[in-house]
Amino acid sequence: MSTTVTRPPLAGAHIGSSVLIKGELSGREDLYLDGEVEGTIELRECSLTVGTNGRVRGNVHGKTVIIQGKVEGDISANQRVELRNSAMVTGDITTERIVIEDGAVLKGKVETAEKSQKDKAETAQASARSQAQVSSPTHPSTTGATGQVSFLNKA
Repeated sequence: MSTTVTRPPLAGAHIGSSVLIKGELSGREDLYLDGEVEGTIELRECSLTVGTNGRVRGNVHGKTVIIQGKVEGDISANQRVELRNSAMVTGDITTERIVIEDGAVLKGKVETAEKSQKDKAETAQASARSQAQVSSPTHPSTTGATGQVSFLNKA
């Protein structure tokens, strides 16, 4: 069994294993968390890595989120979520792409953003199609007496 461990970044912020933060944590640089956070983490334009000693009790929002430790809360990422083999997540995940390694534990549901965007697009297309046809009893269709006129077929 291979073990994938992400090391603290050379650039960005690093919160050590002896640090406990209570409250909201936000920033505009990548973050490697080996400590404990009780509250929301907001790094929407940056990457968050929860190290093997890292613990989060709260919701997490980031561009890319890599979990090696423990998260109790929902995770949303604009690009990707990775659950490494030592990860333990209790909460829902919303992201475009997800990687779950063998051995990772997830108690929650996963929703890919592409899927929800596709559903919205299909709903919008169906709505546009239904609006393109208008019921008009005084102007019957040129193809028959259906009572509907297509805007595209008007001369």
